[in-house]
Order: sequence, then structure tokens, then C-alpha cells
Amino acid sequence: MVIELIPFSFEIDPVAIAGAGLWSLALYVGFSPQKDWLIGQLQRWFNFAERSFYQSQEEFDRTQVAREAQNTFYASLFSIVPFLIMGGLCDFVVELGLGQSWAISTGLLGCIASSVYELGRRHGQSS
Repeated sequence: MVIELIPFSFEIDPVAIAGAGLWSLALYVGFSPQKDWLIGQLQRWFNFAERSFYQSQEEFDRTQVAREAQNTFYASLFSIVPFLIMGGLCDFVVELGLGQSWAISTGLLGCIASSVYELGRRHGQSS
């Protein structure tokens, strides 16, 4: 029924989505300090932008804790977007160079390598 309403058809390639997702996860975990910086900048911008919605200082101060928690949540959600774009580009480049069957394999290897790197980096910071 819904298919009849859309005048065109398009296919979603599950291998491309899986490869881009794996590459995105690898980049998100591997570039953890940059991810934290991006979340901080987005949170700061959301807090600044939301100030213009309030006319009284009392209302702004009363809801500050809840707004900042909500802005932190939104910042962490929106920080995923650049990594999804870069993961899609990495997947596309790997598919061009090595073929579609290698896109998921190299994405999985990237996830494992970036996870081991992140564990080592955190261990080095703690000691």
C-alpha cells in the first residue's frame, strides 16, 4: 500500500549501512578526545542558544539544572553525526578500492583496533 503511494523506488543496501556503521563506531571510539571536545562545544552552544528563549532571569535560573542535563543529552546525540558522515566516506572509499565484501571486514577490524587503542590510552592516563 505505501509502496504504491511513492512514485519512485530506491534500494537501501544493508551491506553499505553495516559497513558505514562499523566504520562510524571505529572512528567514534578511536577519536575519543575529539568526540569529548565536540560534545563540550555542542553543549556550550546549546546552552547559549537556549538563553534567548527566556525573558526573565528567575525562570532561567530555576530551570538551569534540567536544561543543562537535556542539552548534554542532545549534544551527545548530535556528536554522532560527523562520525556517521566520516564512517560513510571511509566505507565508500574501501568499497571503491577493495570491493564490497571488504567493507564490513575492515570496519570490524577498525572497531577492534580502535577499541584496543582506547583501552590502552585510558590505562596510560590512569597510571
